[in-house]
Amino acid sequence: MFRQRRKKNSNKEAEPPAPAPAPSAAQASPEIAMNKGPGVQSMGADKITFRVQIPPAIRPGEEFQVNAGTRLVRVRCPANCRGGQTIQITVPAGTQGQEPADNFVNVTVPPGIRPGQPFNVRIHGREVTVTCPPTARPGSSVRVQLQDPRVANGSSIDRPPPKRKPLGEEGKKSSTKLQTFEVLVPRGVKPGQSFALMAGGQRVLVNCPLTAQPGQKIRFKLHISQAGQASTRFLKGRDGWTRTMRVTDQRLQWIRLDEAGKIVNYSGNTFDMEKSAYVRHFVPNPETGESDIVLISADRSSCASNVVDHTGKEVCNSVDLAEAQNLPFEKKASWFHNTCTKLCVEWNAGHMRVNVRRDHLLEDSMLAVMSLRPEELRKIWRFEFIDEPGVDAGGLAREWFQLNSEQLCNPDFGLFTYSAVNQMCLQINPSSGLLNEEHLEYYRFMGRLMGKALFDRQLLPTTHFVRHMYKHILGWPITLADMEFIDQEVYNSLVQTKEYQQNGCDVEDYCLDFTIMEEVMGERKVIELCPNGAEVDLTNENLGEFMEANMRYRLLDVTKEQTMSILLGFYDVIPESLMTIFDFNEVELLLCGQPKIDMEDWQKHTEYSGEFEMCQENHDVIAWFWATVESFDTNLKARLLQFSTGTSGVPSQGFAVLQGNDGNVRKFTLHGVTIDQCLYPRAHTCFNRIDLPIYETIEELEEKLRFSITSESTGFDME
Repeated sequence: MFRQRRKKNSNKEAEPPAPAPAPSAAQASPEIAMNKGPGVQSMGADKITFRVQIPPAIRPGEEFQVNAGTRLVRVRCPANCRGGQTIQITVPAGTQGQEPADNFVNVTVPPGIRPGQPFNVRIHGREVTVTCPPTARPGSSVRVQLQDPRVANGSSIDRPPPKRKPLGEEGKKSSTKLQTFEVLVPRGVKPGQSFALMAGGQRVLVNCPLTAQPGQKIRFKLHISQAGQASTRFLKGRDGWTRTMRVTDQRLQWIRLDEAGKIVNYSGNTFDMEKSAYVRHFVPNPETGESDIVLISADRSSCASNVVDHTGKEVCNSVDLAEAQNLPFEKKASWFHNTCTKLCVEWNAGHMRVNVRRDHLLEDSMLAVMSLRPEELRKIWRFEFIDEPGVDAGGLAREWFQLNSEQLCNPDFGLFTYSAVNQMCLQINPSSGLLNEEHLEYYRFMGRLMGKALFDRQLLPTTHFVRHMYKHILGWPITLADMEFIDQEVYNSLVQTKEYQQNGCDVEDYCLDFTIMEEVMGERKVIELCPNGAEVDLTNENLGEFMEANMRYRLLDVTKEQTMSILLGFYDVIPESLMTIFDFNEVELLLCGQPKIDMEDWQKHTEYSGEFEMCQENHDVIAWFWATVESFDTNLKARLLQFSTGTSGVPSQGFAVLQGNDGNVRKFTLHGVTIDQCLYPRAHTCFNRIDLPIYETIEELEEKLRFSITSESTGFDME
């Protein structure tokens, strides 16, 4: 049954079919339901939909017969239809209709005709083309079934998808066992304090009991691989933040380790511009009764360590997630898609058919998708553009995803704007509510569209977002450095203010308070970063709070409602815990696809500076660099592009128009530096530059470059 928010009557409607004349009980004509316009329809295993062309001689109100699969059913031509037009009928799947008429005649194969060759014969005044059967010879008699001109052939549009074969061994659920571990409480650990250790091959977080002391034995239980192999460790960022298992409730939690491997807790401490990190967190809002989203210290954030389907059945456990996190990207993506297949509702348990009008695509699609329950989002979808003959065998689905994402991401629609730092990236428009009253509904639809695209292995090439948006989707720590990707001027001002303080100066000299000035739709507005912010002067003592307040506002609070809507829509389809296997660079590649990189164009529009300025492309290290990049597979080339420009997107006009943070053309640049200046290649994404050390061998260059581009997860540089 259709679920719509407003009634639309643009589609052709058929009258109820007339019963077949005096059929037997076994041949009773099934009831036929006709589709009625844009919307979404739940199709169970008991229904099949056929697309039928009305025979040319049929007039409105007349009946004609349809071959629907193996059955012959009777349909009355709708009043507003004519012969030659196409309509759709929905037939109960289990009903036995009339058997096709036994309209056979015998014909003789003419001389000179070979098996498989067609020939024409005239039967009852009609010219009929017959293909000679493989076993027939000239002079042989073959039986031919004549098609009644008043019987139409129905084409099923509710065909189940072909079963996907698992890509390799990825996606198989690990066999686990619950094992008891006994450990000593480390020195310096107080009762109630957490400490990290390795158990069963994975780093876990243990809470010291209130009755225990350092040196005392404690026990805890943990799920490990049935084989007992130490094969798992969770993703770790270059800045020290890593996910670990919390044994008290088997949830994944972020921790930060120092060089000695001890946990460093930043909750409640003074803001540290290099080490403090925050993760978005959903909390109930007692005033509205709905969810709210806030930033909390990364070491207080946690998420589930397993994935369950809509019935509550576990699809993969913590061991599976930990093992998948350490796979190469291609195998990791394969594991993810195989897991989504397990989460998908079986075809026979019901599937969805989405009907949209091409000239009202976005509105129809949003109303249809937002009317679905979460379990229906994981069903198989079939698409139809109303009044168009195409049958969805995959092509219509790709078109539907692409067209909707293009319209949603178009800055003219008002939901997103281009980043001021990188014109290839989109960021949420803080003023979207002034441009579209239903903006939050469309943001949630955008989240569902992104989640369903990943779930169905579709690509959304236009959804290159700023970095912190992908981090919010993953629940990854965000830091002050992420501000450089959305507003380099503000970021540099904060860094310079901190340096001013570190040089022994008083930041009160700047005469600042806890407010910022923003322009909204041409009007300048004062935004308070804390209660009564205009009354709070900036001092050396509260500089950390000032920097933290700026970060919180610009990376979440200014677009809090929009961000929450996208995330809730995304998690309606994809479980949050399933996304823990990716880093933010991998999510962009998974969602947008691998870019098509023209290496000749890239090299042609590269500039050289620093140690390379004199020799340019003739320098040995430059030759080694391009030889190394040429040897990279598509994924590594995309990661290098992300490392150097901040996104995997390539301008449509090529590298010649690559833009910097100021909106001007900033060509890709290789800047030569000495080993003393930096040991590893260092990226400056704001102006598309890599600082490349002068290595002595191509092997050393390849090793250091690979490490930099594959480790560039949560850190910004490697000084």
